[in-house]
Amino acid sequence: MEKHYYLVATPESLIASHLNPHEFGNYMAVGSKKNLRSQSVFFEIDPAKADLPLDYVNQNLVAYENGEPKRSVYLSIYRVFEKIPMDALLNLYLATDDGKVLEIAKTDYAPTEKKDIHLYQQYNPFSTMVASKLTPPEFIHFLTDATKPVSVPRLFFVELQLNDLANDPTLPIKNLPYKNPAHLRECLLKLHESSERLTKTVMRVRHSELPYRTIETGFFIGDQNDFFYFPFPDQHELETTHFAWWRSALVQHF
Repeated sequence: MEKHYYLVATPESLIASHLNPHEFGNYMAVGSKKNLRSQSVFFEIDPAKADLPLDYVNQNLVAYENGEPKRSVYLSIYRVFEKIPMDALLNLYLATDDGKVLEIAKTDYAPTEKKDIHLYQQYNPFSTMVASKLTPPEFIHFLTDATKPVSVPRLFFVELQLNDLANDPTLPIKNLPYKNPAHLRECLLKLHESSERLTKTVMRVRHSELPYRTIETGFFIGDQNDFFYFPFPDQHELETTHFAWWRSALVQHF
């Protein structure tokens, strides 16, 4: 059986599996007996470009006696993101809470519009939601600068929608499904009115799963040396090419 290796953000872990990415995403979201309900966000990694415990994998990633594939062998659960080389990252996968999986390939980043403020939901190494005047590449460079008292080795996050609030926090929030819109507006106003402040924490810890429909540009991962951009499909592509996934993403399953 083929061996696959996954860098998982929810929760952070490095996993070996016989399952291909779509099967693995389904397994992580709903379990082998469909008893789970949770989103999963993960990368497939190239084993030739990462330092992996291959002897341990060969010993433990073994099919069951009835021939079923081994679904998961955990290789690490601590500070995994910073240890995997950037060039080992392949595609990104988003699993809905009923097991539909969307594959996203990385591409060059080119901002399409001028925004005064961005909204970022971080996945690793912490789950803080932050408003910032910095573009995604600038935000990565800012937070991974080891010369500053507060820094991280690598950062993985997604940019979320602010619509008109990105340039004028006083405008109506409209259909943005954030739980505490008054607090969000207050954070944006404080950031907008300050000439020196670059970031403002909106939520210290994410308490629930991310509504995929709030994603704006896509996902970013990077450090001081490099960053990758994984663009979220536009509305037309979601409603045509990825219709089954998108329909699942719009529904909260219980």
